[in-house]
Order: sequence, then structure tokens, then C-alpha cells
Amino acid sequence: EIEKTRRPDLVLFINGIPVGVVELKKSSVEAAQGISQIIRNQEKDEIPQLFKYVQITLAGNNHTPKYATVMTSKKFYAAWKEEEALDLTHLVVNRTPSELDKTVFSLFSKARVIALIRSFILFDDGAKKITRYQQFFAIQKSLKRIKTFDNVGRRAGGLIWHTQGSGKSLTMVMLAKEIKRLIGSAKIIVVTDRKDLDKQIHDTFRNSEIPAKKAISGRNLVELLQSGTSVITTIINKFEKVKNEKVILDDDNIFVLVDESHRSNSGDMSRAMKKVLIKGCYIGFTGTPLMKKERNSFANFGGEIHRYTIDQAVKDKAILPLLYEGRFVDQWIVDKKSMDRRFDKIARDLNEEQKLDLKKKWARFQNVAGSERRLEMIAEDISIHFEAQVKGTGFKAMLATNSKYEAVKYHQLFSELYPNIETAFVISRTDSREGNEAVDESEDNKAFVNEHWNELMQTYGDEDKYLTKIKDKFVHSNEIDLLIVVNKLLTGFDAPRAEYLYIDKELKEHNLLQAIARVNRLYEGKDFGFIIDYRGLLGDLDKALTAYSGLSEFDEDDIASAVINIKDEIARVKTYYTNLKELFAGVVNQADQESYEVYLADESKRKQFYDFLSQYARALKNSLSSDKIDDVFSEDEIQEFKAKMRFYAELRKAIKIRYFEVVDFAQYEKQMQKLLDTFISADEVNQLTKTVNIFNDGFNQEVERLIGSNARADAILSASSAFISEKMDSNPAYYEKLSRKISQIIDDYRNKRLSEEEKLANAKEIQQIILSANDEDETGHYPEEIQDSPFAKAVYDNVGEYFISGSNLTQAHIEFSVQVENIFQQRCQRPDWVNSTETKNNIHGDIQELLWNMGDKHKISFDVDKMLEIIRSIGINNK
Repeated sequence: EIEKTRRPDLVLFINGIPVGVVELKKSSVEAAQGISQIIRNQEKDEIPQLFKYVQITLAGNNHTPKYATVMTSKKFYAAWKEEEALDLTHLVVNRTPSELDKTVFSLFSKARVIALIRSFILFDDGAKKITRYQQFFAIQKSLKRIKTFDNVGRRAGGLIWHTQGSGKSLTMVMLAKEIKRLIGSAKIIVVTDRKDLDKQIHDTFRNSEIPAKKAISGRNLVELLQSGTSVITTIINKFEKVKNEKVILDDDNIFVLVDESHRSNSGDMSRAMKKVLIKGCYIGFTGTPLMKKERNSFANFGGEIHRYTIDQAVKDKAILPLLYEGRFVDQWIVDKKSMDRRFDKIARDLNEEQKLDLKKKWARFQNVAGSERRLEMIAEDISIHFEAQVKGTGFKAMLATNSKYEAVKYHQLFSELYPNIETAFVISRTDSREGNEAVDESEDNKAFVNEHWNELMQTYGDEDKYLTKIKDKFVHSNEIDLLIVVNKLLTGFDAPRAEYLYIDKELKEHNLLQAIARVNRLYEGKDFGFIIDYRGLLGDLDKALTAYSGLSEFDEDDIASAVINIKDEIARVKTYYTNLKELFAGVVNQADQESYEVYLADESKRKQFYDFLSQYARALKNSLSSDKIDDVFSEDEIQEFKAKMRFYAELRKAIKIRYFEVVDFAQYEKQMQKLLDTFISADEVNQLTKTVNIFNDGFNQEVERLIGSNARADAILSASSAFISEKMDSNPAYYEKLSRKISQIIDDYRNKRLSEEEKLANAKEIQQIILSANDEDETGHYPEEIQDSPFAKAVYDNVGEYFISGSNLTQAHIEFSVQVENIFQQRCQRPDWVNSTETKNNIHGDIQELLWNMGDKHKISFDVDKMLEIIRSIGINNK
């Protein structure tokens, strides 16, 4: 019988249970295709039952295999890397082991796969996640380290440095889980130095279904330490209360996991903690590298256990690279010529109405006091940049400011002058220290901040509710475009949709690295995080990172790839432009769009064109919004890039219609349209719409916009073929006949038996047949009894050849088609009848009985098995 089936290339079973699924591709096919297959197969209408117990999925070719767990989106499939060389010569003979061989062994060897399933797959707020290799090996090394004791019976600890965005919090969760598994009496204490970070790590444990108690006071921490609570989260300052109450715990099975330990490893609070937990095993976690002056203290802490650097994470695509651009706002303010040049640069891509509006705002800046002028000019610059780059793309931005006053003032400026950009600000309560206190100390500034703070408290009730609500809106909704912060949310805040960080704040060392990492998280359609620096923290970024005072205390190797000069990305525009030119080098008439369209009849060439154009468009969009493009390219080159983008965008639209491409452009479509709307006149390039099907009212309009009869014929035939492919299983005989007609038209044109006009006329005939749901078969009209039933007509078209012999064949043929439809109507009332074995058996029984009765009545013999097979397929596809 015909049923929709899927067959993965490999399935790993343990005791008969499927726990691993592998999709393999040849070396010339991208791993992404295999990943897409695995994701598709998990959908409701595919084979989701197989994946109920599956824990590990793997897809790829010989050189780029990637793994994940079930329900993981494509963006989060990752490569596995062993930290020590694998010797597979005893397993792989007569050839060099491939990356696929190594990955299969790493994930599916007996001991490893059991360990992964047991301890390294978890749920995080409902999302199933599997360990990354750096998490796995950090935990393995930690477990090995804690087995050793010093001369007073204290377990050895140490430091784990995993760069921000690489899953540090979940590493803590999995480590705690493993320690508890191996040491049943273990007590885990997770320590942070801030209230919001304590809440975050507590929520992470809770979301991972690991019960943890949060200490709400020093007294409560005493109670939790003395109770049987096995996992506790707390802020480090609460240990002062515990120490004062003379509480001492000398259990060597107490494990202290210290988050952002570069801030918590010294001082009175750290000493208080160590006086209470005298035999505690301390494992520190940091998302930033150690500065030179911190190394000795961490040697005392236990030394380094494991590291996963910024450079490693970028290369693994665990985080996104950060593009840096310095904008020297102070020059715009004090130097009129600089200000005029700035105006000209911004106005270059504006229409006359927008230029007039900009002139009015620019004139206003001249009459504002210096300090206020600075904020207003930055707000104006951000508004122009945000509208050009971010608004409408689904991404968001953050603005880091120097003080509470400036945060509130920026919010006010955007609300009054740029209401199209929805902003919110996050500050600490007004009686707490945060940011540049000197700015906030004036009575006027305090009153200004207090007024806005009190309004917030009236709306939200208290500080915690306010912070929670703003974070939720920024991360999950479309309500907030730009989030303005001082210190809060510059560390420990995960917002994958944040693409840009605008900096108007003095930052250095750990604070600088933590702040810029807010925009390095992975998200669909996001290629980079962007840093726009109005403070000149890294100047022109034309020297080694450690040459700048803000990063001078780090080793160069430790911060490699922390940020990349945006000029490097701008320079790539020329590379992508050249790729496109070389792709079309074979087009004889470079001035004729039709020649390009015919050249792209080859599907592989079209795919290459889409890939190259996507790269070119994204790089050009990023470059045109940057001040630095004029440092890299001349004005003539820039205009040439724009003109080619305009041409290629029109070409893409034309071939999408002509060849009825159903290509998923969604990932980058908003960004490409942003490029066209912002930097290329909207009336010069028609928007690329979704593929219009042949029944849509707009289809003929789209076809008529194509140039030439051949292009229009191709568009109609491509759309017709797509429709026929979709409907083929509902009536194979009928649609195969139409498909053959289309093939004949194409073949006749290629062999010059048809002109372009004749090809178009024949294509329109096919279109008309489809649109009118043609009533005729090859010998005339369908019999009257079945004229109004597509199902009966499908049966009639497809089973005639299986009436082998007998009298009254025509009448039997009609009667059989009508009766089969009646059987399906009676038996297929329940929605899921296709998956019902009982329904299937009943239908088969009824049809067999019908055939026996008809055989007796008309003295006809049938090929019963063939008829049952094709009728079930027709039934499924006409449901």
C-alpha cells in the first residue's frame, strides 16, 4: 500500500528504543540540508512518533557534521570537538577518519552516549537542550579535580572561564546535577554578588527542573545551611550575617559555585563566606578572561580548570562576532566643519522632505548648552541609524549611559523627538548608587530622576515588578525597540534579539567585555552584534586591543576576536560584489536582463545567485549605515554598489516569478528590504512578495510585468508544474497527462518547433485547463454520474486499466467509481482516519466486497491488489 513514509539514514537503538537519528549527506551537499530534514521529520504531519524517545540528532557530510537534540532550531546545531586527539585507526580502515567518523564516535560510543543521555541533556524553561563540548569537558575536568584533597581535608576547586553567551549558567546546572549524582550528601551553594543575578541563576535552576532554594535574608541563609536543603542560591553579602552568628560548617561535601568570581573572590564578604564554609570546595565561573593582576588570587583559588575563549566561541559559531564602530561625537559638537560634514554624510540617503526636517533639528543643536547638545546629537544619530538599520527587522538595540539622569533624559528625548522608536529605561531605585554619581548629585537632576521613577512605581508597584516587566517586553514582545540602561542588564542579561549596543558610557576591563557581549547571542537572521561607541573607548580600533586603556590589563590572546573593526566587514562588500560579477561572466549581453534570466534557468546557478546576493545585500546594508564606508570606498564605487544591488534585486524578483521559486528568504528578507527602502529609492525596486500561485488574482499581473513572451511562458509553465506536482497524488493519471503536455511544450521550443509567441499561447492553454478544472478526458466528457465529484473522477481516471476482462466494462467502471466514493464518505468520518488501522481495514474489506459483487454481476475480473493500492492513495490525497 502507498503511505507517506520517511526513512532516516541511521537510527541508534538502545534496548529497542530509538535514541539517536542521523541524516547523512555527500560531501558536495551542505549539512544544513540534513538538519532541515531532521527538523521537518519531527513535525506533526511527518514522523513525530519516532522522535518521542530520541535524545541526540546528527546531520552532515564528511567534513561538517552538526548535532543537537530534538526540537532544536537550525541555528543551534553545533559541531562537537574533542579536546584530545582521537585514534580511530582500529575502527576506520583503509582511509583517513573523517570529521563525521570522529563525531559519530564522540557522541555515540557506548560510554559517551549513556553519559550524555543520563546527565547532559536537560530542559531550560521548556526547551530541550544538549551539552556543548566545552560544557561537557569543563564538567569532566571539574569532577576529576574535586576528587583530590589538600592536607586539611578540603577538596580542590578552581576556575572555569567560559566566554559570555556560551552557556555558563547551564554549565553550573549540569555540574551541580553531576555532583549530586556522584555524591549523594553533597550540598551545592550558588553564589552571586547581585540581587538580579541571584534571581536569574535561581530561575535557571528552576527552569531546568532542579529544585533550589533562594536565601531571602541572612537569617534565612543560616536556616538553609543548617537544613537538608541540597541546592541553595544566595548573594555573597548574606554570609556576613552567617559569620556573625558563629555558624561554621566543616563538611567537605559542600560545593560553592561562584558566579562572576572575578568580582567575588576577594574582600570582606568573600572572607566571611570562607570562614563559614571552612572545608567548602570553591569552583569559580567567569565570562571574561582574567586580568594580569587577578592571576595570583585565582592561583590561590585553585587555578584554572577549563577555558573557552572568545575566539573559540566565535569560530564555533556559539556566539556572534562583534563589529565595532567608533563615532566621535565630541568633534561634531565643537567643530562646525565637522558638524557640516556629518550633516552631509547623514543626508546623503534622505529625500528632500527628510533633509528639510534634519536641517531644522541640526539648527536646534546650535542653541543648546554643550552637555545637553551632546545628548541631543547622539539621540539624533541613534534615531537615524536605528531607523535605517534596525526598525522593522525584528531586532532591537540597547543604549548604555553614564548615569541615571542621562538614562532618563535620553528616554525623554526619544519620547518627545523620535516617538517612532519605542524606548524604556532601566535604573536602580533612586536612593541607590549606580553609574556616575557626580552627574546625578545636583538637586535638579535628582528631582528630574525622582519624578520619572515615581511615575514608574505608580505604574508597576515596585522595582522588581518593573524590572521583570521591562525585561519581558524587551526579550519577548515588539513593544520596546531601544532599552536604555546604566549598569543593570549590562551583565547577565540574555536578549538574543538585541543586535546593536550604543555606548555613551565610560567602560573598561571586565565591565567593557561584559557590556559588549549583550549583543553576541545567536538569533535567526542575525549575523553580527554591532557596537556603536560614542565615547571613543577603542578609538579607530586600528591597534591591538590591549593597546587601549580599557583592555590593557588583559593578555592579547585572551581577548582575540572580542571585537572586529567594521571596516573589515565593509571591505567584504567588494568581495561579494566580485563573486556576483564572476557568476554572471558567462552572460554574453550584460546589458540585457533577459539574458541573465535565461542564464539562471539552471537551478544550481539560481541557488548560487541567491547565496551570493544575500551575502552582498547584508554586507552592503551594514556598510552603508556606517560612517566608515567613506574611508574604504570612493563615492563612485558606492554608487556602483547601489546600482548593482538595484539590478540584482529586480533580477531576483523576476526569476522568482519566472521559475516559480518557493525559496525561503524569510531569514534575511526584512533586512534586504530595509536596505532597498533606506538606501535605494523605493520606487526604483519593487518589493519581493511571496510566490503568487496560479489561482491568485495577482498572478497574471506578476506575469505581465516580465519582459518578453518567453519569460511569461516560463512563469506560467513553472507555476503550472508546481501546482501539478502538488496535486499529482490526488489524480495521478490526469496530472501526469498535463505534465507530459508541459514537457512537450518545453521540448518543442528548445528544438525550435515553437516560436516564443506559440510557446506562450500553449502555456496559457495549460493554465486555462487548470483554472477551469477541465471536465474532459482524452475521449470526451466524464460520465454524468461523476461530473460533480473530483474524488469519483480521480478513481475513474486511475482504475480503468485494472478492469481486466468482462462485459459492460464502461458501466462497471462508472458504478465502481461512485460506490468507492460512498465507501470513503461512510468510513472516513473521524478526523484522524488516515492513521486508523481499523478504518483502513474496513475500507479494504468494503472495496473487496464491492469487487466480488461486481465480478459476479458483470462477469469481470480485476487486479484487486493494484486497485486497493491506488484507491487508498487517492483517498488520502482527496481527504
